[in-house]
Parts: sequence; C-alpha cells; structure tokens
Amino acid sequence: MTAEDTVVEQDESVRERLLGAASRLFATKGYSATTVREIVDAAGVTKPVLYYYFGSKEGLYLELMGQAIDYVQALTAQALEARGSARQRIDALFDRTFEVMLDHLDVVRIMDSTYYGPPQNAPFFDFEVLHRTFENSLRGLVEEGIASGELLPGDAGAVTFALIGALEIAKGIHLCHPERSRGREGLARILDVIFRGVLNPTPDKKEPS
Repeated sequence: MTAEDTVVEQDESVRERLLGAASRLFATKGYSATTVREIVDAAGVTKPVLYYYFGSKEGLYLELMGQAIDYVQALTAQALEARGSARQRIDALFDRTFEVMLDHLDVVRIMDSTYYGPPQNAPFFDFEVLHRTFENSLRGLVEEGIASGELLPGDAGAVTFALIGALEIAKGIHLCHPERSRGREGLARILDVIFRGVLNPTPDKKEPS
C-alpha cells in the first residue's frame, strides 16, 4: 500500500466516522437538537474537518439521505436485471432491501421522523424520489409476473402496495417491538402469505354458530 493509498483510506475513515456519528445523533435527538459540536465530538474530529468534508450540518444530513437513494437505486436495478421468476426477484429485492434497512436503522429512523413527523428545520430532501423508485421498480416486476401468467390477473398497483405494506409492517415491528421481530425471515413469511392469499379454495362448510 502506498502512502497515497493510506491517506485516502484515512480520509474515508474520517468521513464514515462523521456519517456514523451524525446518523446516531439525528436518530436519537432529532436534526434540530443536534449540534455540530456534538457530531464532531462523537466522531473524534474538529469542526473544520466536518466543514471540509460536508460543508455544514445540512450537507452531512443530505449526504446521509443521498446514500439512501443510492442504495435503493442499486437494489432495484439489480432486481430488474436479475434472472429468475417475478416471485424470485421480488423476494430477493425485499430480502436485500430489508437487510440494508436493518444495517442502517438509524438512517431509517431519521427518514421516518423527518417524513412523517413534525418539521425539524432539516434541509429539503425529496423523499418521493426514493418512494417512487422502489414502487415503480416493484410494479414493473409485478406486471411482468401478471403478463407471464405467474401471477393472477389483477390490479398491479394494488398488488404492489400490498407487497410494500409487508415491508412497512416488518420494518415497524422491528423498530417498535424488536423483541417480536423475526427479521428477514419474518418479512419472507409475510410475503408468502400475500403471494398464497388467505382464501381457502376448498373451505369446510360449517354451520354458523
């Protein structure tokens, strides 16, 4: 490893420490209540270092959100390009997406609190880009499944939202009731229920009580 490589590695480590410290503080205290001093102290650097890499607290926040967009775009592109049935590709997309969410729970909390909660004076970020990217890619897979006959004919939009609902439920359980979460296995079970349906094709005839 050259001296230049060592400098680059060290610089990347500093960036990651700042991003990690900011994500933890934004998630626990909120964006507005978190100060630059708290971020740099937690990262073990000085204010000029933060300003050098990100320009400001706002720039640090936008970098975190931008990384989330990059993750979603990469995951959906992989799902669309992968081989296999629509069901296999949807399962893989959801499994990998949920894995990334579990690895970055602080960022998930920041996004949810900013998007659904009261204003925190955070800089504007178009979360709809993230939502539309995932929704449109998933709908494309659903439509492929319907066109091939793998999935029953129906409203592709409704199926798409039902599947997204499974991801939101699994995420909510893990965030609010981690003791009840079954992680990626739990999400896979919810998806299986949706794909199989809950109506019994040959129900037992029972007299009403």
